[in-house]
Amino acid sequence: MTPTQWDFPVELCCRPMAFVTLTGLDVVYNAVHRAVWDAFCANRRADRVPISFKVLPGDHEYPKCRTKRTSYEWYIPKGILKTGWMNKHLNLVPALVVVFYELDWDEPQWKEKQSECATRVEIVRQSLQGRNTKVAVVLIQKKTPLPPGEDVIASERAAALCNACDLSGKSLFVLPHTDHLVGYIIRLENAFYEHAQTYYYTEIRRVKSHKEFLNKTTHQLLFVRHQFKIAFFSELKQDTQNALKNYRTAYNLVHELRAHETNMLEIKTMAGFINYKICRLCFQHNTPLDAIAQFRKHIDLCKKKIGSAELAFEHAAWMSKQFQAFGDLFDEAIKLGLTAIQTQNPGFYYQQAAYYAQERKQLASMLCNHDSSVVYPNPDPLETQTGVLDFYGQRPWRQGILSFDLSDPEKEKMGILSLQLKEKNVLHSELIITLLSNAVAQFKKYKCPRMKSHLMVQMGEEYYYAKDYAKALKLLDYVMCEYRSEGWWTLLTSILTTALKCSYLMAQLKDYITYSLELLGRASTLKEDQKSRIEKNLIKVLMNESPDPEPDCDAAAVKASQKLWADRVSLAGSNVFTIEVQDFIPFVQCKAKFLAPSFHVDVPVQFDVYLRADCPHPIRFSKLCISFNNQDYNQYCVVEEAYQKSDILEQSSQGTMCLVPGKTRKFTFKFVAKTEDVGKKITSVDLILGSESGRCVILNWRGGGGDAASSQEALQAARSFRRRPKLPDNEVHWDSLTIQASTMIISRVPNISVQLRHEPPALTNEMYCLIVTVQSHEETVAKDVKLTAGLKPGQDANLTQKTQVTLHGTDACDDSFPALLPDIPVGDLQPGEKLEKPIYIRCGTVGARMFLVYVSYLINTVVEGKEILCKCHRDETVTIETVFPFDVAVKFVSTKLEHLDRVFADIPFLLMTDILSASPWPLTIVSSQLQLSASMTPVDQLESYVENVVLQTGESASECFCLRCPPVTNASGVPTGCYIISWKRSSPVESVPVVNTVITLPHVIVESIPLHVNADLPSFGRVRESLPVRYHLQNKTNLVQDVEVSVEPSDAFMFSGLKQIRLRILPGTQQEMLYNFYPLMAGYQQLPCLHVNLLRFPNFTNQLLRRFIPTHIFVKPQGRQADNSIAAA
Repeated sequence: MTPTQWDFPVELCCRPMAFVTLTGLDVVYNAVHRAVWDAFCANRRADRVPISFKVLPGDHEYPKCRTKRTSYEWYIPKGILKTGWMNKHLNLVPALVVVFYELDWDEPQWKEKQSECATRVEIVRQSLQGRNTKVAVVLIQKKTPLPPGEDVIASERAAALCNACDLSGKSLFVLPHTDHLVGYIIRLENAFYEHAQTYYYTEIRRVKSHKEFLNKTTHQLLFVRHQFKIAFFSELKQDTQNALKNYRTAYNLVHELRAHETNMLEIKTMAGFINYKICRLCFQHNTPLDAIAQFRKHIDLCKKKIGSAELAFEHAAWMSKQFQAFGDLFDEAIKLGLTAIQTQNPGFYYQQAAYYAQERKQLASMLCNHDSSVVYPNPDPLETQTGVLDFYGQRPWRQGILSFDLSDPEKEKMGILSLQLKEKNVLHSELIITLLSNAVAQFKKYKCPRMKSHLMVQMGEEYYYAKDYAKALKLLDYVMCEYRSEGWWTLLTSILTTALKCSYLMAQLKDYITYSLELLGRASTLKEDQKSRIEKNLIKVLMNESPDPEPDCDAAAVKASQKLWADRVSLAGSNVFTIEVQDFIPFVQCKAKFLAPSFHVDVPVQFDVYLRADCPHPIRFSKLCISFNNQDYNQYCVVEEAYQKSDILEQSSQGTMCLVPGKTRKFTFKFVAKTEDVGKKITSVDLILGSESGRCVILNWRGGGGDAASSQEALQAARSFRRRPKLPDNEVHWDSLTIQASTMIISRVPNISVQLRHEPPALTNEMYCLIVTVQSHEETVAKDVKLTAGLKPGQDANLTQKTQVTLHGTDACDDSFPALLPDIPVGDLQPGEKLEKPIYIRCGTVGARMFLVYVSYLINTVVEGKEILCKCHRDETVTIETVFPFDVAVKFVSTKLEHLDRVFADIPFLLMTDILSASPWPLTIVSSQLQLSASMTPVDQLESYVENVVLQTGESASECFCLRCPPVTNASGVPTGCYIISWKRSSPVESVPVVNTVITLPHVIVESIPLHVNADLPSFGRVRESLPVRYHLQNKTNLVQDVEVSVEPSDAFMFSGLKQIRLRILPGTQQEMLYNFYPLMAGYQQLPCLHVNLLRFPNFTNQLLRRFIPTHIFVKPQGRQADNSIAAA
């Protein structure tokens, strides 16, 4: 019996596959045979049939088949299942033997080859005598065979070979060794699989046929055996549904067996095997709930079947293995795609397996606690003749004996003793740790942190029992963090106690001190006498002495550790230990706070440090020092007290650094900050316990104090409604103290005034004047006054690019000027002196901007009798809105002042501009200028008509320009040019620079016209007076134009001239037509309408023509004849 006796056999745990042996293959020296074998066994994919192949020689001796029993009448079985039966059918007895033989259909020596092949088949049959194993022949051929029926010789010779070998036609195969070898092999496999299925079906029927000979009185074991065999053969046949059904039947039959101490182990062993098979198949069928239900049923049925009380540890070991095996099955199913949940995952089964392993360890320690004088029995009762048991679960010293009465009690006693002595040597802790480790991995995977922590504690304790103290400490230290953060003080105390033992047994100084500090603290639930013992041990360590042993430690380990402690005392190593308090809960609490969140640089910085001890006895510290982010202040914040080593636990509380349990001690510090510091922070508080002559422990609080439990305690205190008891004036409630670990050192309060004067809003691109007035109210001279003015940083980047600031307003600034002018030197300011400084700002875009004016200066002052130079500053901000000064509207009109959406080449048109003032302040338009593009030409002189015009809010100024556009090829639009307005804010200050605003004029579409008509006529007519009108028809094309001209009469006019004419106009020339109109009525009258029809350009319409010539004219009434007498007068 080995320590691994509880492991399931490999043949039980593997997936049963049909066993097929291949003979006649020389895989070592024959390359073709090697290729065939590789195709069978190498890189088998999941979609290929489940067959286990093995190459054996042709004359291999297979296990002999026993003589078939004809009657079970007097047969008494010796056990349930033989230990070699599963392996025999998995790896020894084949379902099919395949004989490979190289033979082509056109072989010249066919007769000899056929005879040799038949001989090989006969040898195989002889070695399988009595077995139902199938035999098949595969002919390895060099040529690819013809389709069936086409090769007559092949058909004849195949039939002859089958007769010679006594084979059916379905057992003869041909394997051409060609490029498609793998394809042929797969087809062969499928055929082999069918033969194997037939074999296992026959075996199942053979076993079933035995049932009719059995009776339930003497053959109970055979019922279980046969049912198990049927299920196993069904698995080999890959009929898993029937296999599951038969395993369930076998399981029920096992529990119907009469149980006694003598056969209890055999029953449990077989029950465990069959349960494993059922659970495995349930998971395989994707019915995990059935597997879990079966396992629970199995445990309920077996947990009370302990067997021999002297071997109770065996039952615990068996139970542990059941849970472990189910956990392995569950985990394997998850890897294959099953989904588990937090409340149902393999971790629970590994945990239970570990629990039974722990129970096994306890039982073994009680039952196997023999004296050293007890020796192992000789001869060994656990030895067998073959080295293995005949039947699973039986005792080696009474194999095959089924009687409930022990025939040899002495032999039984020796067997039990040998099992107990073997169990004594088992490394139980290793088994427990492995199972706990598996459980931890599962709980970590399924996010169960508390279960994980709980099991890690058990692992740590198990490592402690296994005397692997380093690993125990590592695990326990990891778990402590979680228990501290969640406030499980009782659990934390228990873990710390184990950790303290580990650190003592390894003589780890720093760990021993750290755990002692925490076990003395407020989080520890130890009794006062235990705390006192730990405190005394801690003091011994600090005085460079060996501590007393921890209780309940292994005597041998204590002896080894005392030697280690003695070495620690004698070695002059590093005796200073720094312990970061934030990570645990020591017996000293610390809170540091600045008295204010900020201090002016001319006021001393004050802060207090509060200390409180929770240990049983008063304790003295040697030094308290505070560290800041500026190390220069550390020298002002140190409290130090020298004392003898023996005074460290002095009961008197008279010393400065002596802390009395439960009392809060306050230390006050004060210092003058440096002017260059803009902020101040406590980086750490160090409290030193011990002295440099012995061992020195530095308790280091990062920041202003607090430890792992402080935040939780502060939250509880804030939620508590309990009234605090009244304390004396010099004491404070610890919970009411808050940590203030940082303060700001801010500059001295400035004693100057800064005023800003300006006229908002600002106008786009103007030089906007902001006047800064600074007046000193200091009692002494303000030195090195500097002014910073401009756009406040942190605003939109586009504003920074479009804002310029300068001190000189006479010159317009460009984009190279900055948005902020820093540190403009102003000089010194005498007390009461006032200073004005104009700042000019140019804003290139509209919108609100925030401007900053920052004035800094230096002044001497006295703090705590020490003269310091303070830098003071005052800043003012102002938001200035920027608006457009005016809106400019541009439009194109014809000479008749009609709106144009396009213009015609070489025909004059008008450009009209309107300047509308949008400024709340009066604007002076200094001048305007029209800059035409190269594609535009003026008709007359371009002059400004708005020069020196002053516009109030809402007023507008207009200009009109007559332009002409030459013919162009660009049809998309022609640039007009730009309109430049020179303006400034109307101000009494003459030096305000003029701003030039450039307005880009819109593009205009230019079209060519084949004929241009313009008319010369007076501005008005008079009734019954001749009105001469000339029409000029100008050909604008390179073609001769045939023109039809007609005049449509009007009721208001009579006319003379050609009413209808057809004429021809040469390219580039014009034709003149003269008409005399005779007005008949006064008023705004319609002229006779001129119609022009171009034969070459039918699209030229009269509507287009009317854009160029007038259609109406004002006719005055006829004047009276002057009286002669009046004329004479």
